[in-house]
Amino acid sequence: MTDTPTHLPPFHLAFPVHDIAAARAFYGDLLGCPEGRSTDDWVDFNFYGHQIVAHLAPDEAGHHSTSAVDGDAVPVRHFGVVLSMDQWQGLADRLSAAGVKFVIEPHVRFKGEVGEQATMFFLDPSGNAIEIKAFADMASLFAK
Repeated sequence: MTDTPTHLPPFHLAFPVHDIAAARAFYGDLLGCPEGRSTDDWVDFNFYGHQIVAHLAPDEAGHHSTSAVDGDAVPVRHFGVVLSMDQWQGLADRLSAAGVKFVIEPHVRFKGEVGEQATMFFLDPSGNAIEIKAFADMASLFAK
């Protein structure tokens, strides 16, 4: 598929965490993701319209490698979402106010280039890397 659809189907992502209660506090309370179904070993969250599932797997959690992107050491294994600039700034402000330690501080990368974007990286309590980004022009999401 080469065109960006006007409506994207929700994606599903399962990822390991070391503590379900910590995942609930982080994704539910801090990020504001409503909780769906759950058991003692996993919990669903609505991550901006997408289904993410935190699975209890203490030995699997965390990120381990980085890759250079526009001068930043980006965690290779990460997930995230693309927000509007206003949503992105609001979340960056909320995370900063909560004392979240950023792996990569909120900033704009590829300034003046195709694909210019606001980005930030942070870790959940299990060390899983999350990237939240925004484009001033969403049409440049897949631009070369």
